[in-house]
Amino acid sequence: MQRSQINAILRDVDAFVRARQFYLPPFAYWSPQDWTTRGDAAREIVDRKLGWDITDFGRGDYAHYGLALFTLRNGDPEALATGTGKLYAEKVLIIAVDQANPLHFHWRKTEDIINRGGGDLVLELYGATDDDKLSADDVVVSTDGVRRSVRAGGRVILRPGESITIPPRLYHRFWADGGRVLAGEVSLVNDDQTDNRFYRPDGRFPTVEEDEPPLYLLCSDYPRFIQ
Repeated sequence: MQRSQINAILRDVDAFVRARQFYLPPFAYWSPQDWTTRGDAAREIVDRKLGWDITDFGRGDYAHYGLALFTLRNGDPEALATGTGKLYAEKVLIIAVDQANPLHFHWRKTEDIINRGGGDLVLELYGATDDDKLSADDVVVSTDGVRRSVRAGGRVILRPGESITIPPRLYHRFWADGGRVLAGEVSLVNDDQTDNRFYRPDGRFPTVEEDEPPLYLLCSDYPRFIQ
């Protein structure tokens, strides 16, 4: 993705989030220069990969295979072994109409995905076989505390205010219908380096062509821009 495209997406999704009266923390708007003055005081943001995340999953077609999100809080994956500390994560996702993310599951993470407003959020679901293929069996999920059975490859539609719990090893992908969606994600600690299993070999973060300076840093930018 070109940096100019990422900057344009950031302006657009920020305006959408504000219009839904959802407000992001101050570090969402730090410039690259601002980061140089923060030092170790901002290590939690950097180490836990909080902040902006714009990706085309390496496919080069953001409009159809992409996602814009912002990680608000996240714990340390190593803390899961002790059961102490911040063991949870929270994100806000901006999902466009017919903009899907690749089919994937998480090895450890359970997550609730919530439609916070806008259009309908459509999820496609498959169970996983022992060798990580797509299962032909029905899956059982919880939507706002109500159990329901969904056929393999079936779809669940979340209207504004509705949510679904996605357990580990449940393949899923989602997109908006009828209007862009502001979605929330509340989950176990998030670890994008080791906890994602894509059905096909997609990339989690984009390759960025620096055709102009960054408006705001992405979480995937931190290793290159922050010492």
